[in-house]
Amino acid sequence: MTAHTLDVVCIGNALVDVLAKAEDSFLQAHGIPKGSMTLIDEARALHLYDAMGPATEISGGSAGNTATGVASLGGKAAFLGKVRNDQLGAIFTHDIRAAGVAFDVAHAASGPATGRSMILVTPDAHRSMNTFLGAAVDFGPDDVIEDQVKAAAVTYMEGYLWDSPPAKAAFHMAARIAHAAGRKISLTLSDPFLVNRYKDELKDFVEKHVDIVFANEEEVCSLYDAADFDAALQAVRAHCDVAALTRSEKGAVIVAGEEVHVVDAVPVKQVVDTTGAGDLFAAGFLYGFTNGYSLYDSGRIGAIAAGEVISHVGARPEQGLAALTAAQLDTAKAQRA
Repeated sequence: MTAHTLDVVCIGNALVDVLAKAEDSFLQAHGIPKGSMTLIDEARALHLYDAMGPATEISGGSAGNTATGVASLGGKAAFLGKVRNDQLGAIFTHDIRAAGVAFDVAHAASGPATGRSMILVTPDAHRSMNTFLGAAVDFGPDDVIEDQVKAAAVTYMEGYLWDSPPAKAAFHMAARIAHAAGRKISLTLSDPFLVNRYKDELKDFVEKHVDIVFANEEEVCSLYDAADFDAALQAVRAHCDVAALTRSEKGAVIVAGEEVHVVDAVPVKQVVDTTGAGDLFAAGFLYGFTNGYSLYDSGRIGAIAAGEVISHVGARPEQGLAALTAAQLDTAKAQRA
């Protein structure tokens, strides 16, 4: 097997996030399920945009956030996703390339507009996402850049794309390419509602094709119909090489065979917006995993990256994560000495 020239290639929905603060009463008035992701059409997206308060537009999408996190840590990342040749498509492309991520998928010349996610952030920092996927749903096998998948130590797949049959076919194709090249496949389960929609399909995909699983506590319990977290942990460890399971303020648990590592959450002065916490945890873990760190230290890097992103509005880091991570790992090492 040749040495990898990319650490991670991320496959996901190419979206522009439209973030605004909102009270719980706004969510109730507009029938928005709190703390989850709801797929909407373009008309609903325009309606919510008109009803929202002052908003900030930031390029996002779960896997895109992860790719930018890997790059901020000093890693080499590429992103595979679909945008339209429109204004939001140009914004997304500029932002992800400016972050140091390769993005070479051809823009769609026709069809739906570039996707966007209307994200309402309530005072408790929870985010409720209303996502118009737009051009992202047309991502398919023809958009998989084979040379990048072969070159990446890990190909990371965003579970949200499982709603799209062409993207599902692209996942299977990328898994075949990666494993034939001796590389690894990673999947994030993304959302408990998605898990419930495709439980049997996702369990089969994890068991047959996935080396590294990312999930939060609710998602992994849903996947295996587990009564509690411990039961879910035992189930998932039998179906993949590594599972990185996040538990919000309880931190994370990394399990690989008989290894179990408990990683504490990184304290922050104030939790401002939880958008992107899981995405950046995955970025930190994958950066560590592909650059020779232990599973525990990879989890620590993930926790540091997640801690940075929840301390401000938006799902992409505002501080350089490489310097932040080095400083916090050095401090922790000194404390253990």
